[in-house]
Amino acid sequence: MLKVTDHALVRFLDRSGAAEIEALRLTLAHSLERARLGAQRAGIADYVIVADGLRYVVKDDALITVLDADMVQGRRRRRR
Repeated sequence: MLKVTDHALVRFLDRSGAAEIEALRLTLAHSLERARLGAQRAGIADYVIVADGLRYVVKDDALITVLDADMVQGRRRRRR
């Protein structure tokens, strides 16, 4: 069976009209705005927002990924 990447799936949803990607993007951005403003006031550009059992990872003031509890627990700490 053909593998469909996450990128391709998002592009399909957006370009086929099956989902309003920009509306979803705005909804997500608005829901995280309070945390972003707090980080901005503290001068922090890289941080993690924990809400509703998910971890929203922000780097350079951009949401780069969303992790669920299983993904966080499954990660091993890097050796320093």
